[in-house]
Amino acid sequence: MAERDVSGEIEQLSATLAGIEQVLDIDKLRTEAADLEKQASDPGLWDDPTNAQRVTSKLSTTQGDIRRLADLRGKVDDLPVLLEMADEAEGEEAAQAQAEVEAEIDRLAAAVSDLEVRTLLSGQYDSRAALVNLRAGAGGVDAADFTDMLLRMYLRWAERHGYAVDVYDTSYAEEAGLKSATFVVDAPYAYGTLSVEQGTHRLVRISPFDNQSRRQTSFAEVEVLPVVEQTDHIDIPDDEMRVDVYRSSGPGGQGVNTTDSAVRITHVPTGIVVTCQNERSQLQNRARAMEVLQAKLLERKRADEQAKMDALKGDSGGSWGNQMRSYVLHPYQMVKDLRTEHEVGNTAGVFDGDIDGFLESAIRWRRAG
Repeated sequence: MAERDVSGEIEQLSATLAGIEQVLDIDKLRTEAADLEKQASDPGLWDDPTNAQRVTSKLSTTQGDIRRLADLRGKVDDLPVLLEMADEAEGEEAAQAQAEVEAEIDRLAAAVSDLEVRTLLSGQYDSRAALVNLRAGAGGVDAADFTDMLLRMYLRWAERHGYAVDVYDTSYAEEAGLKSATFVVDAPYAYGTLSVEQGTHRLVRISPFDNQSRRQTSFAEVEVLPVVEQTDHIDIPDDEMRVDVYRSSGPGGQGVNTTDSAVRITHVPTGIVVTCQNERSQLQNRARAMEVLQAKLLERKRADEQAKMDALKGDSGGSWGNQMRSYVLHPYQMVKDLRTEHEVGNTAGVFDGDIDGFLESAIRWRRAG
């Protein structure tokens, strides 16, 4: 095995981090943090809870970015000193010190790579929380079961990262699985990160619901939207909405399935329909459903604006979101992103939320394209 060029790796790591520092603009971040701290100290801040949450969340994120950059820069700058100490050591101690330096380089390289991906999330809504809709596609009960598997995959991914998740709606299929599900991942850059998941997901396996154990192909659709903020100004007149209430279905605690608390809102001009049934009260479900409707209308507005820009640029390319990933459990084990060619053989790990490799490669692919 060829000997590693440790000095060269350290130089490259420092240069990559310098590029990230330039893009994120550490001085600008400090100015933003100071301004947000001033707003957060205003005694009247919580007179407007929505704005207060926005300010405190943005302050926490900005301060976290500053600390993360400073911590990485300090550790990368320490690497030449650690390498010099390893070079001065002798015998077994030298080999051990060299191995420790190389291990530290690998850890820092992974951290810098993660931060580099963040610099690629520069879209208008990328820094927001994500609202994710899952829908069973073709494939009958297997598609509903696959939708349930995807919901667990995303919830486990969020849990691995310590992100807060709020499940708004789960519509259960008759035999097994889910017809649809809606949830919010409340974390900085959740939308920018998860937006690359949008599209058609495909599962190939021996169906556990087929008494002849035949191979079945099923599909599920993933839709990812930015959570609407107060500044978005999506006004929806009451006469453009039809609101229906009904009894919640599926598993639920006391009171959830015994009252007409579930809410369905139809936006008449566009035909968009949203539902929410996971909260205890009709008022809570209506508020959640309105958030989802606002997000869908915001995305529709963004898509219309993008279509106009593409028309001016002569862009006739199709959406990159369709048929984006294949999960094969038979006759071999593999999950493959059809856009980036990124693939792994540990299908159980993927369904347990280990999808960061797919997210990173897709974010880089989208930016390059």
